[in-house]
Amino acid sequence: MTAPPQDDPPPPLAGVLETALYVDDMARARAFYEGVLGLRPMFADARLSAYDVGGRSALLVFQRGAAMQATRLPGGTIPPHDGSGPVHYALAIARADLPAWEARLVAKGVAIEGRTDWPRGGHSLYFRDPDGHLGELATPGIWPIY
Repeated sequence: MTAPPQDDPPPPLAGVLETALYVDDMARARAFYEGVLGLRPMFADARLSAYDVGGRSALLVFQRGAAMQATRLPGGTIPPHDGSGPVHYALAIARADLPAWEARLVAKGVAIEGRTDWPRGGHSLYFRDPDGHLGELATPGIWPIY
């Protein structure tokens, strides 16, 4: 058996720019992401709330089903997309801020579903948003890159 031909390596990727969640109730989702997590929208309408996360990435919260049609903009077209079921996302936090985050979540009535101490020294705290998506607050040391 011969090995498949090797392609030239692709150009480098610079990071994950956007993560998208799909929710059933945009007002309820905005209350959670803005009121509990303190995110501020860069853009918001009935179909989408786009949040700046740490000045390096965007958390996109779409009304479920509202992006099933192509979106035409002056500069081009965004193809249809959607999602169902609970997904996972992790937000990076400083190690020193973990106790304050845990206290904030509890004070806002958000149940802590799990905690993990990672072999590299990182710590994770898990919770759910109102649509059942699993959020994680993670300190440095969970991955070799973080």
